[in-house]
Amino acid sequence: MRYDSWPNLPTMFFDMAREVGERPLMWAKRDDAWHSLSGTEAARQAAAISRHLTGIGIAPGDRVMLVSENRPEWGIADMAIMSAGAIAVPAYVTNSVSDHVHVMADSGARAAIVSTAALADRVLRAAREVPGLDRVLTMEPPAETDGYECADWRETLRRHDGPPDDVAASAAGLARDDTACLIYTSGTGGAPKGVMQSHGAILSNCKGAYHLLLDLGVDDEVFLSFLPLSHSYEHTAGLMFPISIGAQIYYAEGIEKLAGNMLEARPTIMTAVPRLYETMHGRIVRGIEQAGGPRAWLFGKAVALGTRKIEEPGSLTVGERMLDKVVDRLVRAKVRARFGGRLKGLVSGGAPLNRDIGLFFSALGLRLLQGYGQTESAPIVSCNPPNRIKLDTVGPPLVDVEAKIADDGEILVRGELVMRGYWNNEEATAEAIRDGWLHTGDIGTIDGDGYIRITDRKKDIIVNSGGDNVSPQRVEGFLTLQPEIGQAMVYGDRKPNLVALIVPDEEFAGEWAEQAGKSPDLAGLAADPDFAAAIEKAVARVNADLSVIERVRKFALHGDPFTIENGLLTPSLKIRRHLIVAAHRETLEALYAR
Repeated sequence: MRYDSWPNLPTMFFDMAREVGERPLMWAKRDDAWHSLSGTEAARQAAAISRHLTGIGIAPGDRVMLVSENRPEWGIADMAIMSAGAIAVPAYVTNSVSDHVHVMADSGARAAIVSTAALADRVLRAAREVPGLDRVLTMEPPAETDGYECADWRETLRRHDGPPDDVAASAAGLARDDTACLIYTSGTGGAPKGVMQSHGAILSNCKGAYHLLLDLGVDDEVFLSFLPLSHSYEHTAGLMFPISIGAQIYYAEGIEKLAGNMLEARPTIMTAVPRLYETMHGRIVRGIEQAGGPRAWLFGKAVALGTRKIEEPGSLTVGERMLDKVVDRLVRAKVRARFGGRLKGLVSGGAPLNRDIGLFFSALGLRLLQGYGQTESAPIVSCNPPNRIKLDTVGPPLVDVEAKIADDGEILVRGELVMRGYWNNEEATAEAIRDGWLHTGDIGTIDGDGYIRITDRKKDIIVNSGGDNVSPQRVEGFLTLQPEIGQAMVYGDRKPNLVALIVPDEEFAGEWAEQAGKSPDLAGLAADPDFAAAIEKAVARVNADLSVIERVRKFALHGDPFTIENGLLTPSLKIRRHLIVAAHRETLEALYAR
């Protein structure tokens, strides 16, 4: 591949679009049918939108905001912005008006590309409060324009249609160290900061991903994209990398239709965050428990034998090997079929994956590769290679990436993947990048084979009143693995022991309420002592496997889940710890007075 010779992302795109030609590059579902966009047409559309941007005065280095759900037009717009020499500023579709105001004002965006009327409404309301953003391109007609000059996507494509050669030639002048996009971090702590990712940083990530997956045979790949493209993880792994190998990208209709879309698209590679795997694990386990009988017995054997093969290679007896072949056909094959039947690998990133979850899917014959990274590293730092997986690690660094452990345990990273810095924030940049090394803020170790193991976030470590360090993420991971518990946040800094705020699992709560003859309303159940006793059993199971200092002594139930909409989850589904503590500090502190 040409990762080292491509000078920038648009050149990569136009080169690969030319090679793909009339074959499908992107797919979207309309009117219950999948429709494809060829490589040739994708290049023409990107060139047309780029000509429009140049025509309305967007100059090299200008920032253009991009607000859209996942769809082919997202990637087209992204490439068009960069081809004009401008800097793409992706924003989450879940952003409130005030969130948009922050991104617009901080980035100094001059224009915006928006998809739906509902999203356009929020963007235009925000634009009224921020001077300078006066050009908007809409993929679908907005309900109101509020006096803004809104160009129509289809009309723009028609007006500026033509071969992409002139735009591709102009874009070729962009350098690898030029800023390609400004991606705002999810903001688990404090206001989001704009991360300047260079063309070279993302190309470096694509090169690392290509070398990582060579053992699987990189050929005619199909990706199913459903994580938000405004997140660095999906932007690189779900858009740029597939384009770099000429793969097909199917855009899922949404998380609620993901299971059906997997059967239709039959992806070969999927990227997701741990929360999705945890949810799928819970649903599979509950379904098997409800089925009972021979089906549950066979499933249990498939998991148990698969686990033995992973943890104790060569330990199966002759009889167990024969049974393993039977459950592979009767159980594992059906599980693989639910993912489309030709999946080469599931990639997990964005947050730590509980080892038991990884072991569960691996035992069922699904290759799950846990990786690690952050927006500041474009974002992938490391990943488990397909044929040398260590489930309790995030794998070795990608090719051309250096990693080491600082004296205080922090993971440091160096290479072309490191961001150019935080936009308009020299102080934060100087703190994050020192002597060329990115200080990740994550605590971990590197074993003799070069595999990285994450133990915690540097700023999230709880130091109890006895001076012991406790990883809240580790304890939370065990809690949410229980079928009764949907979400959990552990608290206890400078306290004698840990307590937790727990959101019950909705499906479990509904089943429990039905059996108890009570209302399934979570808010009501949270105050029910009998329901609390059921949750307490789950907490006790977790405590039995934890050290004394990690055990959750008391907990409070909360009836409202942490969501993106209420601001307590980031768009990549990580809890915003500081905001949850701020909202529930009185409840948490009261646990110590009981």
